Amino acid sequence: MSLHIENVTKNFAGFTAVDNVSFHIPEHQIFGLLGANGAGKTTTFRMVIGLLTPTAGEITWNDQPLSQKDSHLIGYLPEERGLYPSLKVSDQLLYLGRLKGMKKSEIVPQMKKWLERFKVPEYENKKVEELSKGNQQKIQFIAAVLHKPKILILDEPFSGLDPVNVEMLKEAVLELKKEGTTIVFSSHRMEHVEELCEHLCILHKGSPVVHGSLKEVKRSFGKKNVTVYADFDLSYLKDIPGVVRYKQVTEGVHLQVENEDVSQKIFDSINSKGFVRKFELEEPSLNDIFIEKVGASYE
Repeated sequence: MSLHIENVTKNFAGFTAVDNVSFHIPEHQIFGLLGANGAGKTTTFRMVIGLLTPTAGEITWNDQPLSQKDSHLIGYLPEERGLYPSLKVSDQLLYLGRLKGMKKSEIVPQMKKWLERFKVPEYENKKVEELSKGNQQKIQFIAAVLHKPKILILDEPFSGLDPVNVEMLKEAVLELKKEGTTIVFSSHRMEHVEELCEHLCILHKGSPVVHGSLKEVKRSFGKKNVTVYADFDLSYLKDIPGVVRYKQVTEGVHLQVENEDVSQKIFDSINSKGFVRKFELEEPSLNDIFIEKVGASYE
């Protein structure tokens, strides 16, 4: 079973928010949908969950068109969090679980399991407004997964969380993946995408500019990053042909080069000049690729 988005376009009164986007996500996979603000990510998510209808193209699950009647298959954590502040956590989760077709006898054990998992069992009878933003986010995540969805959409799931809670949420996402959930998520933190996603799509002004497996995307980018820390002046390296980016840091320089041959030239040039504390050749980061393809930093 897989989620297919085929040639999907969404227009709003002459404005194209999503323009001919295609990708598919098999079961047991985490897919990253990336883009700057206004790139079309949230519009795509809303079409998947049935809140918006595509102007053109088709969205299918297991070769069947997805519609609002399939809402029980989907869990959604929106970027704009939307819990009822004056409701108790248990009442909130019972209400949302019932909306997904669950019985109270099914909801309560799942609710307790997840509250324990996130180390907040004492919040069951607290009002949502009494919780910190981070803990409210945990409750909203629980609401998205309570009914054991086949497809889980996470729009900026880690924003506003401290590092401990980020790791807790990541572990939960990976566990759901192992259990067979198909997961689509967006994040402003490229390191989270690199850690979790096998495949990704970068949108720019509604159109895909990068699409494929993370390994292939990095390989096809071609450029490499070189770090040199040394006890002599390295400023001359910026003039070596094939160095496309030069950044001076306290201990030395960070370079981006066109290919591995250029890195060999750099290595040969510094080899006899003095003590080199560090020479490191790395694949480009996803952040490097994003900046080049979209023209601005994601953050």
